[in-house]
Amino acid sequence: MSSTRPVPKWPSLYNFLIEIEPIEHRRPVQSKGFYLYDPNDIYRFTLYWTLIFYTPAFLICGIYAFLNLTFTPHSRVRRLLFLAPSSYAAVVAAAADIPLRPYPISPSPTPNKSTCKARSKPNERRSRLTFAVLVALTFAICAVGGAVVGSAIMGYVMAGLFKAAHFNMSTWIPFFLGLIQTLVGLLGLWPSVVDII
Repeated sequence: MSSTRPVPKWPSLYNFLIEIEPIEHRRPVQSKGFYLYDPNDIYRFTLYWTLIFYTPAFLICGIYAFLNLTFTPHSRVRRLLFLAPSSYAAVVAAAADIPLRPYPISPSPTPNKSTCKARSKPNERRSRLTFAVLVALTFAICAVGGAVVGSAIMGYVMAGLFKAAHFNMSTWIPFFLGLIQTLVGLLGLWPSVVDII
């Protein structure tokens, strides 16, 4: 397999049934098909498909986290966006199950002016909106970074496997690699996001 063969344009998807039916007594390369041979092209195709599938999932979760952090649970905007439940039944039911003991309040010393100045509010210049934007940007950066790293690993590993076996890689393989990477990423995305938020 030499890398001097023409590189198809992205996405170059074709009717994959020409590869499947009938499979007996067929040549390994079909005249109407498109194939990749260079590992860099395989990585590039895998990266594009992974970005198409992977990034929207992270951005939806990032927007959801942004809205949850920006607006308080009882704000009108949350009720308008259907993010606030009408009642918090789980919290009310759990409060009856947890025995509460009174905590003794110890008298605090009278504050003087020097201690009041030292006790300033932490991050007094950072608002809810700033923190929410930072969370949304973190989701976007993780989406792009995860797509680049995952595509590099999967693309180059598959390029090595196909080259070692002397197979011709169809342009459908990077499509499925991006789809598989996204589905595996979604398995780990939602539960951890719920715990963090």
